[in-house]
Amino acid sequence: MARLPRLTLAQQLHHVIQRGNNRQPIVVDTADRERLVALWAEHAPRFGVALHAYVLMDNHFHLLVTPSTAEGLPQFMQAVGRSYVRSFNDRHARSGTLWEGRYRATVLQAERYLLPCMVYLDLNPVRAGLVAEARDFAWSSHHHYAGLRGDRFLSPHPLYWALGNTPFAREAAYAERVREGLGAQEQALLTDAALQGWAAGDERFLAQLQQATPRRLVKARAGRRPNPPAI
Repeated sequence: MARLPRLTLAQQLHHVIQRGNNRQPIVVDTADRERLVALWAEHAPRFGVALHAYVLMDNHFHLLVTPSTAEGLPQFMQAVGRSYVRSFNDRHARSGTLWEGRYRATVLQAERYLLPCMVYLDLNPVRAGLVAEARDFAWSSHHHYAGLRGDRFLSPHPLYWALGNTPFAREAAYAERVREGLGAQEQALLTDAALQGWAAGDERFLAQLQQATPRRLVKARAGRRPNPPAI
């Protein structure tokens, strides 16, 4: 079956995953990590992408973003990817590709999945066994939202602002969400949605979203013939 075109829609929340080729490291040291984060900070406003949250692991990263145009996200990812690979290859005397093909991304219903996906990103290093708590990992947006550091390039989503009337209230409420964690079903849904490219949301959201794109948004039910993918 032909691969579905990547789903990218203006003014919608997207969960993005980019992996290293053959699971190889995409960062080797602090300088690499700082360079990649700096490129996110540089190119997000250039292409009209609001960067809400991130986690940078050794061999992959996750972003939670809202592009202002349908073209903004792919342009942002292309610009960051090309610049970073050049600098990474130069620093480490290597050549060739770094990424595992194209990045994975999908659209999430913000009201339902913004905070769960932020928690999902924060807990990635915990699930990987790198740290005991999200606050122990430096290379994610958790420190920003928990009031431990200020990342000026981040654009907090309005739903984060709704957590409280003061910075302290928002930070405390968010930290509690992270401590509560995610259930296995919600974690699997967020993983599968991004990797497979299926949108995640309630029926009303998906119906409204479908009006904006001819591309199939959800996996066909068992026993039913799926619609042909958009060309």
